[in-house]
Amino acid sequence: MKVYRITSKKFAHDISGTGAAIYGGRWNKKGSAVLYTGESKEIALLETIVHIPPMLIPDLDILTFEIPDDSITTLNRSDLPSNWKDYPAPTILAQLGEYWFLNQETIALKVPSCIIQTSHNYILNCQHKEYNKVKLISHEDFHFDARLNS
Repeated sequence: MKVYRITSKKFAHDISGTGAAIYGGRWNKKGSAVLYTGESKEIALLETIVHIPPMLIPDLDILTFEIPDDSITTLNRSDLPSNWKDYPAPTILAQLGEYWFLNQETIALKVPSCIIQTSHNYILNCQHKEYNKVKLISHEDFHFDARLNS
């Protein structure tokens, strides 16, 4: 399956999960090296936009990955607490992600997007023993339309 990541050109070559390990995120605790991706280019863009300060025109790249279809754990909305989509994210989500990360059963964790709840993000475990099966199949410049951030 293909998944997408839109990220700062400065950090696009780092697919080791370093940023998420340093800062933590909705689905991971600090210290857990994961890579956040989306099931579509559109959700990957929305997930990026929510973190960009207004009026800043970022220099972005889009990465396309191929991930193994048989190494995905799914968390459905029904598996999550009622406040799962809140901002800031409830800590239980990072705890769920940490359990998956440490369990090492699958490379990817499929989770609903809190921006568009019918879309999904795929969190990739960069420290999984089979992470080398994740293939970067495309790395391109991404044109950011400034109207999206005005």
